Amino acid sequence: MTFNWRKWNRATHRDFGYLFFGMTLIYAISGIAINHIDDWNPNYVVTSEEVQVNISEQRPDKKQIKQWLDQIDESGNYKSHYFPNSDILKIFIKDGTVYIDLTNGEGLVEKSTRRPLFREVNYLHYNPIKYWTWFSDLFCGALIILGISGLFIARGGLGITGRGAWMALLGIVIPIIYLMIYFY
Repeated sequence: MTFNWRKWNRATHRDFGYLFFGMTLIYAISGIAINHIDDWNPNYVVTSEEVQVNISEQRPDKKQIKQWLDQIDESGNYKSHYFPNSDILKIFIKDGTVYIDLTNGEGLVEKSTRRPLFREVNYLHYNPIKYWTWFSDLFCGALIILGISGLFIARGGLGITGRGAWMALLGIVIPIIYLMIYFY
């Protein structure tokens, strides 16, 4: 009785594929988000709105500030405030900040809300605790096994002795070319 390595290779590839399907999606989604971090914030949606308040005094107290928040539909969201300089008031509100120009009453409300799904997968991508890092390392090892075992799934002209060899070689050469151009 001979050892059927192709059978074991397919079984290993299949089972690791099923077991780590969720992890693959987590790292793929967060990887896309992190790749475009200069274009958008994957963890939060930030909105800005210009507002106008009626200025009655140059150095308002807490009561006056809360009245201004009523004018811009932010009543009840007050946390604290301070004056970065004599003409600007910065008000901290729930999930945001309000900036008021004390010379003319013009202001800006910036609010942030958590972006669903992306925030959670990014959290997992950054390995938040030791036990998750162990599971993540297991996943990385499984990716190595999946990559190698995948080379030997197909046979003949479509496998590693035919077209598969060229595709695998291309998958190695593209990162090397990129490194040669942009890294070295």
